[in-house]
Amino acid sequence: MRDVAIVAFAQTAHRRRTDELSEVDLLMPVLHEVLGATGLKANEIGFTCSGSADYLAGRAFSFTMALDGVGAHPPISESHVEMDGAWALYEAWVKVMTGEADTALVYSYGKSSPGEVRDVLTRQLDPYYLAPLWPDSVSLAALQAQALIDAGDTDEAALASIAARSRTDATTNPYAQLTGDVPAGDHLVHPLRTGDCPPIGDGAAAVVLAAGDTARALCARPAWIRGIDHRIEAHSLGVRDLTDSPSTRLAAQQAGAFERPVDTAELHAPFTSQEVVLRKALGLGGDTRINPSGGALAANPIMAAGLIRLGEAAARIHRGESDRALAHATSGPCLQQNLVAVLEGESAHA
Repeated sequence: MRDVAIVAFAQTAHRRRTDELSEVDLLMPVLHEVLGATGLKANEIGFTCSGSADYLAGRAFSFTMALDGVGAHPPISESHVEMDGAWALYEAWVKVMTGEADTALVYSYGKSSPGEVRDVLTRQLDPYYLAPLWPDSVSLAALQAQALIDAGDTDEAALASIAARSRTDATTNPYAQLTGDVPAGDHLVHPLRTGDCPPIGDGAAAVVLAAGDTARALCARPAWIRGIDHRIEAHSLGVRDLTDSPSTRLAAQQAGAFERPVDTAELHAPFTSQEVVLRKALGLGGDTRINPSGGALAANPIMAAGLIRLGEAAARIHRGESDRALAHATSGPCLQQNLVAVLEGESAHA
């Protein structure tokens, strides 16, 4: 078992539309920035892994085109997951952990603006019972929010305060799409108002992983991945308790999150109600800073937002603003799949 760390992180400034940019145009500046931060060249990277969704692009194997952003030469060891980039990071972590590579480049991207995201995401649903009904992602999140309200776990005022806090925190994030005093708005799907839901936008992100002394040589204060795990709920929403997330709790337990408190948590909660579920599942109290970047309520590039949570947590460790951070990523309706990682700075490990 080797120590593996996130040694660099870069992301785009997230925007509502990037009609003038292809996926390659979106990615190339981020890839150049993250490699430049380490001084590595493309031919010095041991493994490359990406995360994206062909459904967003509307064409099969669209990720192969994005490889142009990495470079066609020299040949590379490469893989892809049809998931958020957080799961690409998990695959890369396994490669580095097992000694098959000393460094890894992980990137992900999503252009949500060309289509109707609420309709596209119905393709994640059970194809026999749910998908033919076309329940969209916001309506399903509203069912979860109403279940939380009915259970007495939250109310609309509490949800509004989560949205307000997230957008206020995002004012210090130069990459955020929405910042500051954003009105709660009308009900989009009751009980969720516009402010309770994530913005639709385009963006990309990338991180570099490295092992042991290589990580120390590339970064003044590496963000060591002390534990990482991902779990999944039942596919059918009808057999789940939407007010809880056992898969998040189990992933956190396996990642070592409950061994001692974390000072920061970057939670991938696209809807305010999902932060309520995650905080309960992770046992997070008032001493933990939640989503200092603004979280997915400030910028939610689909297929990159989870990787950004890992990158934001790592960046705070790089800057010395955090010693022990938790990062969470999700995929699927109502927190169906969940990944949890625990990151620590060098001093916390000593």
